Amino acid sequence: MTCYRHPDRETRLSCSSCGRPVCVECVRAAAVGQRCPDCAAPQGRARVITAADIRGGGVSRAPVSTVLIGMSVGVFALTLVAPDLGRQLYAYGAQANGAVEAGQWWRLLTAAFLHQGLLHIGFNMWALYIFGPALEERVGSWAFTALYLSSAVAGGALFFLLGTGVAVGASGAIFGLFGAWLAIFTRSRNTVAGRAVFQQLVTLLAINLALPLVVPNIAWQAHLGGLVTGFAVSGVWLAASLRGPRRTPARALVAVLPGLLALGLVLGAGA
Repeated sequence: MTCYRHPDRETRLSCSSCGRPVCVECVRAAAVGQRCPDCAAPQGRARVITAADIRGGGVSRAPVSTVLIGMSVGVFALTLVAPDLGRQLYAYGAQANGAVEAGQWWRLLTAAFLHQGLLHIGFNMWALYIFGPALEERVGSWAFTALYLSSAVAGGALFFLLGTGVAVGASGAIFGLFGAWLAIFTRSRNTVAGRAVFQQLVTLLAINLALPLVVPNIAWQAHLGGLVTGFAVSGVWLAASLRGPRRTPARALVAVLPGLLALGLVLGAGA
């Protein structure tokens, strides 16, 4: 027998659906047996998920997480290669509470894209890489973006209300992701898998919340603000059963409200 697509190639393989002979290049693995390219093609609106998609070789379903990592790493690299520009970015973008009180509210957000030191940006971007894409795929990019930015603003607002000095970093937003996952696994902690992830997440959170006790200059207020925001938003998502693609606008609206409330508190306190 020769392959029906490559007549010059002898083969002992055949499609388990139509019976036509196929070579090793053309054969497609199926749930049962093997198929030719024609029989393995998706039917109607169906889509075939390949191993490359699972490994990440397909189109990313978490583009916002990738963009956020790229922006943060890019800004950090820019501060290294252009120190003068870096100082300007910190001067106009870091959360200096005095400047925020004077009306520069955007610092609550821009500070989330500034980092000091490899350890600082390394941990935050590692956490975003681990916890961000899965959550974005679960709730949708718009809702994920709203949660991330809202947690950053809420964390900055709590630092403004309870802290002193200057703060930078995405920690408030990252703790928002921690809080969102904590709410999710709190509901599934009665299962074996859910309990294991819940315990690991609580341990990770406990370590990070305890760091300010031994490491100076950590804005624990931002951590706490982001954590509470993420937990509350995800809790509302779950309680209101805001699932499925049609619920994406509602999820985004729920996620953006805490950030707007926190911003309002800051503006009211600075007035």
